[in-house]
Amino acid sequence: MVSISDPYTVPYRRLVAVTGGPDEVELVEFYDCLGGAMWSRHHYEKSPLVRSVRCIGPSMRYLLSEGQVDLPLEGSRFPAGISGVARSEGQVAVTYVGLGGGGVGAAGSRSNAGGIDRAEADPCGGGRRAQATVWLPERQRVLIGIDDTDTPEEGATWTLAHRIGRAVESDDDVYLSHTIVQLFPVRFRTKNCVAVVLEFASSDPAALADRVRSLLQEHTLSDETGMAVFIGFDPNALQSFADEVKRGEVGPGTLDCVRETPGLSLHLVGRGIIGAIAAIPFYARYDEALELCSGPG
Repeated sequence: MVSISDPYTVPYRRLVAVTGGPDEVELVEFYDCLGGAMWSRHHYEKSPLVRSVRCIGPSMRYLLSEGQVDLPLEGSRFPAGISGVARSEGQVAVTYVGLGGGGVGAAGSRSNAGGIDRAEADPCGGGRRAQATVWLPERQRVLIGIDDTDTPEEGATWTLAHRIGRAVESDDDVYLSHTIVQLFPVRFRTKNCVAVVLEFASSDPAALADRVRSLLQEHTLSDETGMAVFIGFDPNALQSFADEVKRGEVGPGTLDCVRETPGLSLHLVGRGIIGAIAAIPFYARYDEALELCSGPG
């Protein structure tokens, strides 16, 4: 006989807060129930503190503004939302509120999620209004670009990158995404000419980068491997360079225009470093990342 210990709570697998400068907060919710996550997305994006929301694989991502608001909740039309976002002493406090099932999602599901430091929640269920505040550790976004790890005989960059991402992930270094980036098919490619960018939310970016580099050096099959690391909330400063690499073959001299980009560091500088850097700004932008460009646009 199958039993259910807590039939009216669906805890989120993990909540993660990625922060940068003032008013740069991204809330990443790893959900267990797709339907519940999509319902939340539909209603939460009406909250004034939610600037945008995206579904990325097993997670929902909310770009948030800091502040506190009184949400005019109404059943069916606006039954739940995010009413507070505050940063203090290395933590992000997020306040959820909802009516009925929305209150269960706010007070029951989020307050029991993995990855939180602590939570305060109202009783929930039935038609009640319920609120919960969760405190999450602040983490930095770490983007690691990798290219040229295989040979014509064996290997594949996308698989090695993912295996490394899984090997180094921990409670302090949350593996958020893996993106394959199509580059311009240069003459010296192995076959498909793609690079990979791994995304993490980390509390110790330097130590994370060291672990990735060590595993990459151990397992790469190529003498031309490139690895670049960007630490920061938004890598948009690298977009022009990345677009150039997507549209045509570029030489090592082009690195001079990005080498001093704040937050960027070069760890392995074989020929693949160009693709490694170019992959970084396409993190979790899958349609654009996979677009094949036939020449200058």
